[in-house]
Amino acid sequence: MNRALPGVRPASRADVPALLGLMRELAAFERYLDRFAVTESELRRRGFPAGGAAEFHAFVHEDVSGRLNGYAVCYLVPFTYDLRPTLVLKELYVRASRRSAGLGAALLDRVLAEARRLRCGLIRWALLPDNRRAQGFYRRWEGRQDKQWEHWVRKAGTD
Repeated sequence: MNRALPGVRPASRADVPALLGLMRELAAFERYLDRFAVTESELRRRGFPAGGAAEFHAFVHEDVSGRLNGYAVCYLVPFTYDLRPTLVLKELYVRASRRSAGLGAALLDRVLAEARRLRCGLIRWALLPDNRRAQGFYRRWEGRQDKQWEHWVRKAGTD
């Protein structure tokens, strides 16, 4: 592993407009753009607050021209059964024109370094069941499907 790639770094408050654009691209790819509600102000408030703790960690890849080409967003579950934190990879996205260039692996390696820094026991993530390309990608990253659990959801009724 350890595919350190120049340009992979923690996201900053200044990245919010470009990061939001990438998030919209992911929402379109995963077919939920019509429900996408994230705004620049909410992204700043939740991820880059002026005071207090951020709700998530974000890492980006920035090329030499200053363009963001991909990102990873993760959040921490403080502890689970083993009393160690779990890092949840909420989103990983690389711009279509930059796929197969090592950016996704480099972003995941940065997430792994963060999980190790935080002394996490696991990294968890979910993906669309029909996304075979992503499944192969995560297998190459030494990920495996967790067949002990399946994801369930319920609307909370607040909308």
